[in-house]
Amino acid sequence: MQKKWKVMETDEKAADRMAAEVGISHIVAGLLLHRGIKNADTAKEFLNPEKQAFHDPFLLRDMDKAVERICQAIAQREKIVVYGDYDVDGITATALLMRNLSSLGADVEYYIPNRQTEGYGFNTKALQHLSDAGAVLLISVDCGISAIQETAAMIGKLDIVITDHHLPQKDLPQALAVVDPHREDCNYPDKNLAGVGVAFKLCQALWKKMQDVDFTEDLEIVALGTIADVVPLLGENRHIVKLGLAQIQQTELIGLLALISAAGLEGKKISTEHIGFALAPRLNAAGRIGTAAKGAELLLAAERGKADALALELNEENSQRQLLEHAILELAEKQLQDVDMSKVHVLVLSGAGWHPGVIGIVASRIVEKYYRPTVVIGVQDGIGKGSCRSIEGFHMYDALAACGDLLLGFGGHAQAAGLSVTAENIDALREAMDAYAVNHLSPEDYIPSVIIEAELPVHSVDFAFIHEIELLEPFGAGNPRPLFCCRDVRGSYAKGMGAQGQHLRFQIEVPASRLTAIGWNMSEQAALVNQKPVDIAYSPEINEWNGRQYLQCKLQDILPSSQRTQFPTRKELGGIYLFLRHVQDTKRKITGNTDALVAECRRQQPDISFYTMNIGLEVFQELGLLQQMKDGDYIMSPPPKEKLNLMASAVYRQGTQEKC
Repeated sequence: MQKKWKVMETDEKAADRMAAEVGISHIVAGLLLHRGIKNADTAKEFLNPEKQAFHDPFLLRDMDKAVERICQAIAQREKIVVYGDYDVDGITATALLMRNLSSLGADVEYYIPNRQTEGYGFNTKALQHLSDAGAVLLISVDCGISAIQETAAMIGKLDIVITDHHLPQKDLPQALAVVDPHREDCNYPDKNLAGVGVAFKLCQALWKKMQDVDFTEDLEIVALGTIADVVPLLGENRHIVKLGLAQIQQTELIGLLALISAAGLEGKKISTEHIGFALAPRLNAAGRIGTAAKGAELLLAAERGKADALALELNEENSQRQLLEHAILELAEKQLQDVDMSKVHVLVLSGAGWHPGVIGIVASRIVEKYYRPTVVIGVQDGIGKGSCRSIEGFHMYDALAACGDLLLGFGGHAQAAGLSVTAENIDALREAMDAYAVNHLSPEDYIPSVIIEAELPVHSVDFAFIHEIELLEPFGAGNPRPLFCCRDVRGSYAKGMGAQGQHLRFQIEVPASRLTAIGWNMSEQAALVNQKPVDIAYSPEINEWNGRQYLQCKLQDILPSSQRTQFPTRKELGGIYLFLRHVQDTKRKITGNTDALVAECRRQQPDISFYTMNIGLEVFQELGLLQQMKDGDYIMSPPPKEKLNLMASAVYRQGTQEKC
């Protein structure tokens, strides 16, 4: 898939000033500027999140009501049930609240619905069952904000406190308290908390109210759920994850130690990547394939033997999940074989018996390959349960809301959501979603962007440079690991690696050493790398193997050096203009065959690309400097008498804005 490379521009003077004021390198200062950090004070806060204070939990709307009712339940020994969700965010939130309510003296148990038989969130049958079993107070974590009918059905039967972080609908549930930073009337300063983050704020409020303690424990659990839910690692989330990663290194939680061991990470410094790609998938497998209770039990385990057994079960279920995912992905791909992607704006795929535990992952894989908003639906007994994944610029929750009359229910965020729909309405949903996308996306929105911080020759990468970059950790959503690009890289020994040979590995020759480049799911690029120079978008990193450290480039994208898609600079456009003027003067007209034009231009400008030439032709036509004749060829207008104003071109204005 062709991608747009957008190289960010750096205010060099501002970077120099920040570097001097904060005591950091110029490159780190530039990276901070790219993240919207403009002064020394905010830079110091960003670089030292662990030194910042947590926000007052009582700033969350209804937190006082929630705490008052929970304290009453604890004092009167009323039975409390924590009602969670089956993903990692929900599992960690459930375990966190269970641990702390128990420590505060509560009579508490938990309930997590079965993904396959009950689906996401509240269901009246489960609520009634819990009430009949003696529950007096129910506290939701990572769910409940959309459960208007279910909550209303339990009025007078079960007291309910909702804590959630999903987007609320117009009306809120009729609960005793609804704690959600996304409430319109909630003035909490950080709206991006994960479900486990909201549960953590509830724990902070309870400990403060009951014991006058500033609670900062269990942050390894909170960090695990926060990273897994892919919320922005900025503000309070950054604070949580920074402290949580430090606590993981010395954790005494039996279940977490067993999970780390099962993932082969024992003795390693745990990073956000380790959590996102190794720990979270194993914990997630509990809710996807079996029952999420295994994940909660693992985090609550007090005996290592039991914890190891549970971790082994999750490992096995994760392997089953991978097999199921592969099988459904193949079926989904078959449905796309005859689809003209130029005419389809949203992909809605469905199949009988598709496992609801893996369709979200399949949707993500489809988005990665085709870059279209995607809905994958598993149909059982006439009812479809779907998982949705989106692309930049397409608000999935709003799209579902616009199609709400076709759905049995839905909920989620801008980039990810879930739904239920009758099988007979799936075709209508496909049409409605596609129509919504036509009105909300432009053709350019379907070209994924690769955001590059700066051009950086690979020979500039060393251990000291990577350690400088690590000052910006923890990396994740909202604060991605910095990505750089290098042109005309000459690789050697490129080949596939991995169980199916799907990954790419090759060597890059640099002065006095050799760098290894790794590209996940890029093995099809091996022949290209072995044949000609390439441009790479990469993140430099340190790889540890057998006790030794090696420099490595983790690849994000590869282009033939002749097919760059960075928007051209003013200097590059000037070079194209001079070239076109030269052709006009010598041949009287300019060919409309862009490939031939690029080939001729490369004799003078080897770095010119098809994309860059096309941009130049469009800009100069808009400025009236170039005209296309009926036969497709071009002629140049006389040179302008005044200095050329590129900003008079709409194409140039838009392109420079997109360069960030």
